Amino acid sequence: MDDAAQKSQSVNVSADFVANLTEPPSGSTDSILLHLAEGTSTATGDAFMKALVKSLAAALGVKWAFVTEFASVPGRVRMLAYWMRGEFARCVEYDLKGTPCEAVLRGETVHYERGAHQLFPNDAWIVRDQIESFLAVPMVLANGEVIGHLAAADDRPISRLGRDLSIFRIFGARAAAEFQRQQTLKELVANEQRLTTILATTLDAVLTIDAQRRIVMFNAAAERIWQCSADWAAGQPVDRFIIQRDRRLFLGCLARACTDDAGSIWLPEGLHAQRADGAAFPIEATLSPLTLGEQRLVTIILRDVSERSFEQSALAALQSENRQLVEVLTRADESTCIVGSHPSIRTLLTAVDQVARADTTVLIFGETGVGKEGIARAVHAASPRRSRPLITVNCATMPVELIESELFGHERGAFTGATTMRKGRFELADGGTLFLDEVGELSLSAQARLLRVLQERTFERVGGMCSIDVDVRVIAATNRNLVEQVAAGHFRRDLYYRLSVFPLEVPPLRTRKDDIPALVGHFLSQFSRKLMKPLKGVTPSSMARLIRHDWPGNIRELRNVLERAAVLGSGPVLEISHAMIELAGCSDAIKVHSPVLDDVLREHVIRTLENCNGIIEGARGAAAVLGVKPSTLRHRMKMLEIKKLTTAIVRPAPAQPEMESK
Repeated sequence: MDDAAQKSQSVNVSADFVANLTEPPSGSTDSILLHLAEGTSTATGDAFMKALVKSLAAALGVKWAFVTEFASVPGRVRMLAYWMRGEFARCVEYDLKGTPCEAVLRGETVHYERGAHQLFPNDAWIVRDQIESFLAVPMVLANGEVIGHLAAADDRPISRLGRDLSIFRIFGARAAAEFQRQQTLKELVANEQRLTTILATTLDAVLTIDAQRRIVMFNAAAERIWQCSADWAAGQPVDRFIIQRDRRLFLGCLARACTDDAGSIWLPEGLHAQRADGAAFPIEATLSPLTLGEQRLVTIILRDVSERSFEQSALAALQSENRQLVEVLTRADESTCIVGSHPSIRTLLTAVDQVARADTTVLIFGETGVGKEGIARAVHAASPRRSRPLITVNCATMPVELIESELFGHERGAFTGATTMRKGRFELADGGTLFLDEVGELSLSAQARLLRVLQERTFERVGGMCSIDVDVRVIAATNRNLVEQVAAGHFRRDLYYRLSVFPLEVPPLRTRKDDIPALVGHFLSQFSRKLMKPLKGVTPSSMARLIRHDWPGNIRELRNVLERAAVLGSGPVLEISHAMIELAGCSDAIKVHSPVLDDVLREHVIRTLENCNGIIEGARGAAAVLGVKPSTLRHRMKMLEIKKLTTAIVRPAPAQPEMESK
């Protein structure tokens, strides 16, 4: 680093993004972690990097902190943000050779408690400013690629820096996630531009209709096929474009597409549409439901069968890629690190590190909501397969009759509705990892096929005759006692032994309550960015309630409580009531029943419905107030025997005492 970099002008950052941090916190690692989370909670992009280095310097009490990325020239890096002696300095590029950063950007963690200027005599900055302490960690993407590093330094020996290595790793991972989020956002914007171009140039008609069946989007191909302009079609009912004799069948399929659990519905040849001038023509179409905010839409991709000159593969592939990018962007704010310092978590992470480097099948045990998928992602991210995909399958959410098709794919015509060949999850995960969540829910037939894949690494698609070879590492998870399932004949003994080569048990949250403050800071940092609110923490009484609670829904339940409090809260410090904690627990664990808990929940739901005048849906409905889906609230009302008549809430009749026998 040259003299110009040291003497460059300072850069100011808006107070909306950077907390006013001046004094380093004292106390535990958790307090430092919370201090850092507050400083970076509302920032994204470049502002996050600046907030990060300033917060890091203040939290650790050091004079220098910076974050870098690799430059376009080999052997050089460029600074993304640079904090120097109480102010921001201009970001510069510098050569790695002869600096302590050289080892860091090979993927190593570097810590020098004292004497750094003596160890690196060729680094002009280190020598000139007599740097004693230096600590740096690499920024690593999920696929293992090192993209830069996060560093802190001081001109005096600071022994505690080594103890703060976990903080560096957490915020190094957060910085890498923010970097990747920005890259994914750029890809998503470019992909949406390409999708818009395809929609404008495709030969298939693409139109979107609202809940009233009125057209809200009409592409150029639809204009050509129906021989009318998009402006003329906008707002018209889609019925107008289907001939009278086929309208009933078409609208019936459309109604099915609007249901909550509907997937795409394919309409084969046989139906006829009509152009603006009344001329009929044969069509085939796909109806796909789409939820945009609270609005329910249906996208129709329609082909004039008389013009079979265009394939939909490019459009379908791009839409699939776009959905994956949206998913990546949605998850980018969720840190890939596992928050916690309890001995049980340390033991678990040690086991994860040991098994990740092997290609062993892993079975993850744990209660609902403990974070089994996070452990699976940690195993994959640390494995040699990290550059290949991690494909997740929730076996509990798929119908029994479709699970084999989802896992192994199907050939065209294998069953009713199988109009094209489809690859299964095993093929998509080839070379990578397949995570089977809730594996105890698999049917015995699917268990037999899964056993064969594990043994022989080969399978056939449903309805197929050809064997397909795959190289897939399987990680399974369950909240069931599979030993009992085996004894009851519900789970194959040979499959159990194949899956449980290396078992990992994730501890429930109630056994590691010391981790709750750090988890609270971690989640509030996420929600602060997501909701654009400056969330600083919770009140002491709220923290005490959180620590006292047993958390039957574990980390997922805690996250739900904090997200609901973040949405409803009006200030930076959140107040979390006992009722809010109990409600979130029931929201996350509907299967848990007890007479006392049911009574408490019943009264709470009834009071909420009464306050909302019996309205369930909408922004002012009871479902929104309770933080659950309307369908979930209706299901719970049925379970609790709460009946809704107009705006009057009917409470269940109290049990009548039995007459004494005479």
